[in-house]
Formats: sequence, C-alpha cells, structure tokens
Amino acid sequence: MQNNYIFSIKTILTGAQMLFVAFGALVLVPLLTGLDPSVALFTAGIGTLLFQVVTKGKVPIFLASSFAFIAPIIASVQMWGVPATMGGLMAAGCAYMLLALLVKFKGVATLHKILPPVVVGPVIMVIGLALAPVAVNMAMGKSGDGSIELIAYDKAIIISLFSLVVTLIFAVWGKGVYKLIPILAGVISGYVLSLVMGVVEFGSVNEASWLAVPNFTWPEFKWQAILFMVPVAIAPAIEHIGDMMAISQVTNKNFLKKPGLHRTLFGDGLATAAASLFGGPPNTTYSEVTGAVMLTKNFNPKVMMWTAIIAVVLAFVAKMGAGLQTIPVPVMGGIMILLFGSIAVVGLNTLVKSGDDLTAPRNLSIVALILVCGIGGMHIGGSQFSLEGVSLCAILGIVLNLVLPKAEPETD
Repeated sequence: MQNNYIFSIKTILTGAQMLFVAFGALVLVPLLTGLDPSVALFTAGIGTLLFQVVTKGKVPIFLASSFAFIAPIIASVQMWGVPATMGGLMAAGCAYMLLALLVKFKGVATLHKILPPVVVGPVIMVIGLALAPVAVNMAMGKSGDGSIELIAYDKAIIISLFSLVVTLIFAVWGKGVYKLIPILAGVISGYVLSLVMGVVEFGSVNEASWLAVPNFTWPEFKWQAILFMVPVAIAPAIEHIGDMMAISQVTNKNFLKKPGLHRTLFGDGLATAAASLFGGPPNTTYSEVTGAVMLTKNFNPKVMMWTAIIAVVLAFVAKMGAGLQTIPVPVMGGIMILLFGSIAVVGLNTLVKSGDDLTAPRNLSIVALILVCGIGGMHIGGSQFSLEGVSLCAILGIVLNLVLPKAEPETD
C-alpha cells in the first residue's frame, strides 16, 4: 500500500507543484551569481535526496539555492574563479556538518552560546545590505558593479519597477498558493514585459539542444577561498534551526528530536558539499515549500523525493536552461531590491526577538562593529591572505562575543 502511494500520480503531481513553488528562488541564485541554473536544478535535487537519506525520510522539506551565499559567491568568483569558489563552498558544507556534530554531543545550547542573536542578527543584515548597490545597478540596467550599461536606463527602470511591484502584490496580497510564489510571479511578469519591449535575446536558446548534460564545474581548493567562505555557513545554519521549528509546528511533529537537529543540520551540510562538487550553489531548507506543505496538508516526505527527482530530470533539458539565462538584468534587479532588503529584515527581526538591550555598551559595540565593517567593505590582510565581508563580520562578532564581558546584574 505504501509503495502504491509513493508511485501514485497524485504524489508525483504534488511533488511537481512543490518544485513550482521553489522554482523562482531556486534559479534566481545561480542567475545572479553567474552559475548555471541547470546545475542548480540538478544539485537541488541531489541535495534533497541526500538530506532525505540522512534524516531517514522523516522530514517533508526541499533544499535548494541559498540566498545567504549570493554576496560571498559573487566576491569569491571575482577573486579566485568558480572552481576555487566551489572548493570554499564544499568547506562551508563541511562546517555545517561540524556544527551538527557539536549539536549532537554538546546540545543546541552550546551553539546558541557561540552564536547568540547579537552576533547572528547583524551578520545576516550585512549579507543583505552589502549587496544593495548590486541590486540597484541591475535594476537600472547595468552590470552588478555599475561599470557597463546592458540595457538602456529608460527601459530598464520600467521593467525593474514592474517586476518589483508584481512581486510585492503577490507577497502582500496573494492568497493560498499565490502567496508562495512572489519571486516566480515577478520573474514571469518582468520577462513578459521585457519581451514586449524587445530586450530579450534568443540566440543562445536557438543554438541549445533539447537535451544535454549540465555544465558541471569541479571544485579546486585554495585556502584563501576556504577561509573566506566557511564563516558564511553561520547565518544559514541558524536559519536552518528556524526552518526546522517551523516545519515541526506545521506537521505537529518535533523534528528537532526525531530525527534530531544534528541529523537535519548534517543533511543540510552534506547537500551543500554535494552541490559544490558539481558546481552548484549551496543548498538550504526552503520556507516557501514549508508554506506549501502547510497549505496542502500533505506531510509525506516522499512528495519531496519526487520534487527532487523532477528537478534532476529538468536539469538535462538544455533549452530550458538556456531560456532561463535570457532573463534580462532589470527583471532580476527589481526583485533583488526586495529580496536583499528582506534578508536584512530577517537579521533585524533576529535581534528584536532576542529581547537583548541593544543600547547596552557590550551589545552596542558588537552590533555596530559588525554592521560598519561589513557594509563599509573593511578587509584585513593582503594579497596572500584577506578577510572581508561576511566572513570578517562573522569572525569579528564571535570573537567580540567571547571577549567582551557581560554586564553584571544590577543589585539593590
């Protein structure tokens, strides 16, 4: 009976629906970072299957491209190239797995002691705000660094604003499944307007074959890229705990205990390491899919296995991959304005929910230094060794949290 359910048409179609919900965000990350969206589809599928194996097929969750790594990937590719970046991301996946072992042997409390909200919150804010100029430049039709005009400003600003407005409408006023696909809706709407305005080039689609092996990239290992990328794992690891709590509430099951947070964290790390092996972006648990699970009331993890299988199959449809890469820069720029701002708000919310007094000298110092060093572009080191961006902020925050004395409780 169980096998009949696994292979039923209803299960397969539900799996396809989950991929539809995740699709916009899944492909947006590789498009922004210059990676291959077909590879991202493949590695999302493989990563989800590995996660399901590690968690014994108990958690109805889908893993795909992580937004937290966008800024570090862009910076790392510019400095060391894609293969070395993949090596750094594999090391970040291993860091996830080490955190999982820490949770298993020392408990979640130890993780929170090393990474309290006063550190994690501003680091997440830096991840979003550091990319603000890239989003604005792309929305105006320029390359991410603003050096090249790819599409005329007058057309670009119309397309980007339209994409942003549609995304906002679906995110704020959408009901049911429509509320779960704001990014996909914004991309499709912006793409249609771009077609009308004649700014889409189809040369690569015409030249692409229907079926082809994705453009896999094997990792190389450079210690500079590894040290740059590993600290970035902190933010999505904390986000992972929140996602596990959310899916536990939706299904009325405590996944933090069974299969255990150490297993889900390890599965997430293994999925990220596996993605980097093929040249895909790091994987993370998708809140959109958790929302879809809540909406459909379909709590069977076997559905996610079909979502993963369908993603792997679609990765070999070369014309679809080529078509995704024709999405104009302003479409992505308009959505990025909201997306990166949203990441910053998640960090701000982490601080607010913690209840910490941010005016206390200790907390004020930690948050202030993380924000200014991260957003201001501070870097430490030279050509052979350099810490900057999120990695510098994460290390700085951890050190300050361990070194600065906590305030003594007031006595009457």
